[in-house]
Amino acid sequence: MRRLAADLIGKKPLGAVGAALVVALLGLAVFADVLAPSHYSATAPREAFERPGPRHWFGTDQLGRDVLSRVIYGARVSMYVGLAATCIAVGLASLIGVPSGYFGRGVDLLLQRVVDAWMAFPGLVAIIVIITLLGPGLGHLILALGISLSFPLSRTIRGATQVIREQAFIEASRAAGASHRRILLRHVLPNVLPAVIIVASNALGVVILVEAAVSFLGYGVPPPHPSWGGMLSATGRSYMVRAPWLSIFPGLALGLAVFGFNVLGDALRDLLDPRLRAA
Repeated sequence: MRRLAADLIGKKPLGAVGAALVVALLGLAVFADVLAPSHYSATAPREAFERPGPRHWFGTDQLGRDVLSRVIYGARVSMYVGLAATCIAVGLASLIGVPSGYFGRGVDLLLQRVVDAWMAFPGLVAIIVIITLLGPGLGHLILALGISLSFPLSRTIRGATQVIREQAFIEASRAAGASHRRILLRHVLPNVLPAVIIVASNALGVVILVEAAVSFLGYGVPPPHPSWGGMLSATGRSYMVRAPWLSIFPGLALGLAVFGFNVLGDALRDLLDPRLRAA
């Protein structure tokens, strides 16, 4: 871990910047109750539409709620949804991709046709359909995002598994009489793990962006809990001309989060992928 951190700082400075942004967002999410100037639902009608200044650094909305506090609490929602949905997506993708890439033939044909059938539907539409069937709620949103994103991610893990399957040490294990279970647990999964880490780091930014899009359309985290996409849709879009800061600051937070995860994922890919590291 220390070597990876040193390589990240020394060889991939942009990736280190992304890691710093990710750590900062995690800090905001964990310590939102301490860092936020006020509660996200605290209203002050007399201070409605106050411009950014010393009292309210990011200004206030139409109810006098502090925008900075809502952005900070929105980081908690985005990070929680992003991490939970990514864990579900990567777990399901591994359950599909590893057996498909290792066994091949009939197993691969069956699983990949299921993946093809799912990917034939637009991803955002599939997520909205799942949320509509399950009902609104944070848990249902996480489940919908995790299921929907697991199928395209499984293709990457399948490809990595196929490369590992053709290695000489896998053939040697088979010749020695090792079972499929032992080969998968002792040889395939540990070698596929770097690909899983890369997939997860790249998927986090996608999940946060998709969650914002779903919240913008009104199918995300129900009010009064703030989310960056919901802030852009509810107050930001309605009062964009009168109070542009209601759109600017949630949009900046969303952009920084996605940028941080994307550049961190690219740096981890360059450092953990054996082919890129050798090159």
